[in-house]
Amino acid sequence: MVTGGAMGIGAQVCESLAAAGHQVIVADLDTEAATATADTLRRAGGQAVALQIDVGRPESIAQAFAKVDRDFGRCDMLVNCAGIAKVFSFLDFPLDNFNATMTVNVTGTLLCSQAAARLMLRSHWGRIVNIASVAGIRAVGTGRTAYGTSKAAVIALTRQMAVELAEHGITANAVAPGPVDTPMTRALHTDRFREEYSKAIPMNRYGTTAEIAAAVMYLVSDAAAYTSGIVLPVDGGFLASGARGL
Repeated sequence: MVTGGAMGIGAQVCESLAAAGHQVIVADLDTEAATATADTLRRAGGQAVALQIDVGRPESIAQAFAKVDRDFGRCDMLVNCAGIAKVFSFLDFPLDNFNATMTVNVTGTLLCSQAAARLMLRSHWGRIVNIASVAGIRAVGTGRTAYGTSKAAVIALTRQMAVELAEHGITANAVAPGPVDTPMTRALHTDRFREEYSKAIPMNRYGTTAEIAAAVMYLVSDAAAYTSGIVLPVDGGFLASGARGL
């Protein structure tokens, strides 16, 4: 199950999972887009269904996982990719947006992970991957008070989950993408911001959704059986870099 699976990184993760032979649940608030993504995956020979979920509403999460239980009786992998972001200056950051961002990005991740883990207990095996961000590790420009804080919380939540779920055969890890060319970044990043951000990255470019999905695919694989509680940056060297051009 991939939340926020209809577009961007989530859609690419769905495509990679389907190509590897997994039954994929494309879970998204946008039912039309989720259906289109699932249809595309099936036409390519994969197994995929669409599922509406609003990770900002606990009752919607409960209903979605109840349907997963009824239809499949299990959930082996969960990728928490659903998220929101808006940019405001710190001094004027609106409380309603801060609360909304924390509700979707953090509380939604918590509740989806709890629901999935309860299903994973049945087989004593599971993989949970949370899509965090380098913004949760290092402040990225201005205006990201809510987004950066929420992603830092997702990283802390991932570690706590890893500790408590290990005895049940469930791993929990996070991927921290640098800037990726997605519909969200196209809406949020101005041309000037993209230019300056790229300069701060040793590889001098934004990442691709496929590069993020590749990290997710490792973390959900059997090869990652002894990997839990990590945060894997996929950022072109951004976090490793200091002053450049010296």
